[in-house]
Amino acid sequence: MRFQAAVLRSYDAPFTMEEVVLRTEPAVGEILVEIAGTGMCRTDLAVRRSAGRSPVPAVLGHEGAGVVVRTGGGTDTGIGVGDHVVLSFDSCGRCPTCRGAAPAYCDSFASLNLFGGREEPPRFTDASGDALAPRWFGQSSFAAYALVSARNAVRVDPALPLELLGPLGCGSLTGAGAVLNTFGAGPGDTLVVLGAGAVGLTAVMAATAAGAPTVAVDRHPERLAAAERFGAIPLPAASSDLPERIRRLTDGGARYALDTTASPPLINQALHALRPTGTLGLVARLHGPLTLEPGALDRGRSVRHICEGDAVPSLLIPRLIGLWRAGRFPFEQLIHTYPLSDINEAERDSDAGRAVKPVLLPDRASR
Repeated sequence: MRFQAAVLRSYDAPFTMEEVVLRTEPAVGEILVEIAGTGMCRTDLAVRRSAGRSPVPAVLGHEGAGVVVRTGGGTDTGIGVGDHVVLSFDSCGRCPTCRGAAPAYCDSFASLNLFGGREEPPRFTDASGDALAPRWFGQSSFAAYALVSARNAVRVDPALPLELLGPLGCGSLTGAGAVLNTFGAGPGDTLVVLGAGAVGLTAVMAATAAGAPTVAVDRHPERLAAAERFGAIPLPAASSDLPERIRRLTDGGARYALDTTASPPLINQALHALRPTGTLGLVARLHGPLTLEPGALDRGRSVRHICEGDAVPSLLIPRLIGLWRAGRFPFEQLIHTYPLSDINEAERDSDAGRAVKPVLLPDRASR
């Protein structure tokens, strides 16, 4: 099967639109999905800085949504031809954490999703027959089609705007899941969100929906304006005595903090702004050592890493869709759509902050 995809051939090269070849039918437990739209996540772009750990050439993309066109059969997955699905991260389904309903901490998460460690014969090649890297996040959805495990897919109502739903599989899942799952925030809790990008703004939306007052910290006025529109109190990152200002705005200190910036100075300031026994969650990968200042973890404060919002996608994605339908989770307001062939423009706009959440739409005429 031949179709168009955006291929990253080297870490410092632009994406190129190419014909790629899928050389196999769906296996047992797999589905072939015609992609309607795919979100561009910062994790996709981080491949450029992976120091060779994420293999190229590769088709990236891991916030896909589309229509099932073939199934592998042999297993009752509950998903059939014609179903509309949102695709999420890959997991083995067999390890202790997967069996314990924590697939984001799958023993094989890194190899299955990030580093090309899936053990399978070459199934995905370029037009010349040269192998491309194994499926990125179990998807490789910067393409017209994606072959995925049915375990990665969540069936959704066909009345929904399918081309916009892909970010629910990762970015929105991460921000909202941190608030709703990890923190379990509710009325009376207080939250500070560091970084008002796609993950931070969906965290703000989830906190507002949960009735948890929120302070959003960012250096860009337009991002702070968006956070305020979604219910947060905006606070410039350059504010003098940031911890004290957060404590004043949260009645003595935030109960929870979510960092999306990987900035050690901001992380330390957020820890100092927590009330006793408060928790700070990290969702962005640090690029160097994190040195904690004296007193940052005093009085029972804690810090932990959060992967994929501690989510079981088949549970959280329908919950977020329900909130969206009720007008309480307006994630679509973050989206800027591009043809897949304009993927390099989308990357530039994302890097420059002109687009909070690019969503790439395959060119149907090229299929």
